[in-house]
Amino acid sequence: MPVSVWLNTRTARELTFSLFVFAAAYVFGRLTDARQRADRIEAERAAARERARIAREMHDILSHAVSLMIVQAEAGPVAVRTAPERAEAAFDAISTTGREAMVQLRRMLGVLRTGDEPGHAPREPQPGPAGLSGLLDRVRASGLDVAYESTGAVRPMPDATGATVFRIVQEALTNVVRHAEARTVSVQLTYGEGAVDIRVLDDGRGPRSGSGGGHGLIGVRERAAAHGGTAVTGPGPDGRGFEVRVRLPVVSSAEVAR
Repeated sequence: MPVSVWLNTRTARELTFSLFVFAAAYVFGRLTDARQRADRIEAERAAARERARIAREMHDILSHAVSLMIVQAEAGPVAVRTAPERAEAAFDAISTTGREAMVQLRRMLGVLRTGDEPGHAPREPQPGPAGLSGLLDRVRASGLDVAYESTGAVRPMPDATGATVFRIVQEALTNVVRHAEARTVSVQLTYGEGAVDIRVLDDGRGPRSGSGGGHGLIGVRERAAAHGGTAVTGPGPDGRGFEVRVRLPVVSSAEVAR
């Protein structure tokens, strides 16, 4: 283009102007291409984060439900012979746990769908601290003695933080049911100024060699880190049992809205 302008006009002004236009178009094109590449990379990263989040949710739901159902199913035949009323309670617990898992899975699948077409699952809120009582009751039905304590002034928190509190407690209890061979477990929530502390401590045999809770405890750490929190897991006091300690910063819903 600049060559043709020079041949046609033979003026430095026209040549300079054409060079400027050509350079500006080139730079604009490069910037646009770079911005599009950056947008694609960010979209891919966002998709990867969402896939990881959904994988954690699915793992927590299925691992918890299946673990409780296995414990109840294994205890059922013994109870049938020795205490029929306990067998009936065990089978009721299996049914309740299975239905609850199906509800949560449908909720998760609804999140994956777009739009509000007929037949799509409603996008209901994720469970939060208020749902812990039902969770603890289901774990108690497996035969585990579960103590619960909440201290401090309960502060409103964003739904995502509340769901993380619920899932961390759920995964910690799942690990107790699956690995600890414990008789009792305590769950403590401590609400402080700007943070909530979660502590789950059992009286089981503690961590086994080569066993770190699998993906479950990794998921606990990932959930805490996603909210700027910390997670520490390991033997309980004096080396007895196993302990999960998590601190999550809590920003009120009103502060998030500002």
